[in-house]
Amino acid sequence: MTEAPAVLTRPVATARTPAVTATGGSPARRPRTVTVTTGLLFPVLSLAGALALWSAVSWFVLSPERQFLLPPPNRVLTQSLLDWKHLSPMLEALAVTARVALVGFVVAVLVGVGTGVLMSRAKWIERIIYPYAVVLQVIPILAIVPLIGLWFGYGMTARTLVCVLIAAFPIITNTHFGLQSVDHGLHELFTLGRASRWDRLVKLELRAALPAVLTGIRTASGLVVVGAIIGDMFFAKGEPGIGTLLDVFRSRLQSEDLIAAIVIASLFGVAVFSAFGILSRLLVGSWHASGHKS
Repeated sequence: MTEAPAVLTRPVATARTPAVTATGGSPARRPRTVTVTTGLLFPVLSLAGALALWSAVSWFVLSPERQFLLPPPNRVLTQSLLDWKHLSPMLEALAVTARVALVGFVVAVLVGVGTGVLMSRAKWIERIIYPYAVVLQVIPILAIVPLIGLWFGYGMTARTLVCVLIAAFPIITNTHFGLQSVDHGLHELFTLGRASRWDRLVKLELRAALPAVLTGIRTASGLVVVGAIIGDMFFAKGEPGIGTLLDVFRSRLQSEDLIAAIVIASLFGVAVFSAFGILSRLLVGSWHASGHKS
């Protein structure tokens, strides 16, 4: 008898033995440097494209006497952002806006989480509170600005109230949703353990609802900056905020300073939103899918 020829086989990747690449690593996990580089590449390219389009409109679409409508980026940079006489008042005004946004944000978190918890305690409480929360959200804030000024004056209190009205709704809805979405099996375990209502709320519901609550807080962190800027524009008593300067620059046709102030305010809003995104991943990243970046 002749022996059967040996068959050369290639190792097959299975669920138990993942395939190995030529470099010896798993293809399912990309190097962190590659991920970071890819994540930065697209924003940089999009920014370069936006600046190129901006420059093209300024130089080739607008005539020289109409360039005040959209001054080119280099003029905004040299005549405003890099000129300390122009930049210093903007930073001082931004500090005022940031202070108002911080106070409004803290109040919005307390009101939003408290209202969401209260709504989750009983259906009749939800039916009473929720319609008014929706009404406050859908009414344009500019429509009630005169009423806010009449009741609370035109200073810091009115600005803070605008922040709270804009930012509280996403916290309320996300807190309520998170508390209502707790697994029923966990509720039954707490019932078997004869846990009190307070223990159930603190040790189970709030912890399980934390990802949803943080999502609402993160959304509100961006909205509260918008609210602070709107408050600056319409309630100008006291120290001027960045929104006050935006209105002044607009009325004086100082386009370079106007665009520079918009850029500074936008960067501030992005920084606040990103900071709360990082905080959310730190708090829930180890045990919830929302804390992991793909």
